[in-house]
Amino acid sequence: MMYLEQPPKLVPTRLFSAMPDEFRRRGVRSAWADANKGGAPVDCFIEGPAFDGCGNLYVVDIPFGRIFRISPEGTWSLFLEYDGWPNGLKIAPDGRMLVADYMNGLMEVDAQAGAIRPLLRHRNSESFRGCNDLHIASNGDVYFTDQGQTGLHDPTGRVYRLRPDGRLDCLIANGPSPNGLVLDREEAVLFVAMTRDNSIWRVPLTNDGGVAKVGRFSSFFGTSGPDGLTMDSNGRLFVAHASLGHVFVMQGNGECIGRIKSCAGPSCTNVGLNAAGDTLAITESSTGSILLAEIAHV
Repeated sequence: MMYLEQPPKLVPTRLFSAMPDEFRRRGVRSAWADANKGGAPVDCFIEGPAFDGCGNLYVVDIPFGRIFRISPEGTWSLFLEYDGWPNGLKIAPDGRMLVADYMNGLMEVDAQAGAIRPLLRHRNSESFRGCNDLHIASNGDVYFTDQGQTGLHDPTGRVYRLRPDGRLDCLIANGPSPNGLVLDREEAVLFVAMTRDNSIWRVPLTNDGGVAKVGRFSSFFGTSGPDGLTMDSNGRLFVAHASLGHVFVMQGNGECIGRIKSCAGPSCTNVGLNAAGDTLAITESSTGSILLAEIAHV
């Protein structure tokens, strides 16, 4: 995390809301936790914060296949429960809600019916390793990561683009744990968090639909790595780090200009901007908390 003239500005967070006890699955063993948390029980593991047009915040609970809606006042309600491991969630401007599901692939939510259905389960009859997060472009293209259990020992994670006509492009096939991703404002460059590489990759998109000159945009440290990403209208990249208890704010040249410090636990897993673009919602998964940070003056 490099800076040039000034050290990163420290930005505080405040606790907006935490998962109520009535929804926590205390003492319940889950296959997801067996594989991803060394068998340690977790009562929830929230991710994928996304605001709808009414100011409600949606989050997923990976191990128990749940999607929650949190009102602007901080009240939780169970929006959907199904057989899956929802990991990333995004809401398009037209209200379309998509989920990257570690178990089932890419999913689409029917909000009116309160149901979820598969959108894309596999590529060329090959199942995905474990879809992690997604980003919806302005033209309807869906970029998503297929992370699975990849890492430096097995750098074969993939980054895909699903076009509205159903064409599926594999943009990256050598990723060491691809996770959160976001396009820049011009939608000419894709940024991808490579968690086990503890870095952000910069992926320029070419006119013929491919990628070229992919490079490491920024590097971090810690026992985990960068997780969810988002970008504001000023082109600042917000990087949730899953073990350092911070969201880092990066300029377009890769310089770290701000650090948003968790007021809860160390596991900042994902981020989402409100409609005005001045408030950042952060999922802190070790405590099941939603944190808020004012970012207009970072």
